[in-house]
Amino acid sequence: MRIATWNVNSLKARLEKVSWWLERARPDVLLMQETKLTDASAPVAAFREAGYELAHHGEGRWNGVAIASRLGIVDVVTNFGVPLAPAKTEDAGDDEPLAEARMIAATCGGVRVVSVYAPNGRTVGSPFYEAKLAWYERLARWLEESASPAEPLVIGGDFNVAPGDADVWDAQAAHGGTHVSPREREAFFNLVRWGLVDIYRLHHSEPGRYTWWDYRAGDFHKNFGMRIDHLVATRPVAERTVWAEIDREARKGKPIPSDHAPLVMDLDEPGHPFDAGWASADERIAARLEKGRGSVRSGT
Repeated sequence: MRIATWNVNSLKARLEKVSWWLERARPDVLLMQETKLTDASAPVAAFREAGYELAHHGEGRWNGVAIASRLGIVDVVTNFGVPLAPAKTEDAGDDEPLAEARMIAATCGGVRVVSVYAPNGRTVGSPFYEAKLAWYERLARWLEESASPAEPLVIGGDFNVAPGDADVWDAQAAHGGTHVSPREREAFFNLVRWGLVDIYRLHHSEPGRYTWWDYRAGDFHKNFGMRIDHLVATRPVAERTVWAEIDREARKGKPIPSDHAPLVMDLDEPGHPFDAGWASADERIAARLEKGRGSVRSGT
């Protein structure tokens, strides 16, 4: 069973890219975030043609989460099981996470899967930052009330948190900012303490492996990124994992890719093979960084 997560940064704009990736990686379950669609606009037919059922929870301009599965979709829950609250500040975004489409859960192939899109937080100490932490508290409470660490469960998505300094291109440059602040990291590890395992770190200890790079020219090629997309799972799932990888190649080429890359894990046995591109990229990234350091030393 292959489970993947991907912040697609507009499912309408990236549908061709997503369709390409479904054929490339052949996940059994794909958790998506930032679809930016209403439920009525979700491309159910396109996914059905590719062999997937689609469950979607969206509001339109922003946010939006979805689950695509070829193993069936049952027991769908959105927004922690309650209706979205009416937004008080419709033009702001990120400040009222329980009025925003950020969570959908379902059971697929005997595993409870949850697609989440955590608020960005914008600036440490801002109302958006406090709203982000409140959303994390709501997620933790939902786990306590509705799930068990002894049952097979996976939460995947854009958590907007880099858990450790190895998960960001420059820990000193990012220190104290959103995504790496102590309170955000504590919120992430509060989920881990409940009974979840960071699946990527279970299989990879090396630094420099990221899931997000800014669109600014050169950041991707210099590997100035962050690992903020995660698959975290209960022990019954973690013990079944045989492989996990970030598909760097999906961040490249045309049509214009998302600024996030898919994160994939395999349970029980390896899924369809594909080259994620890290081995071939490492040498080029090191050469570019060394060239940049040389330019700084020479004053050019």
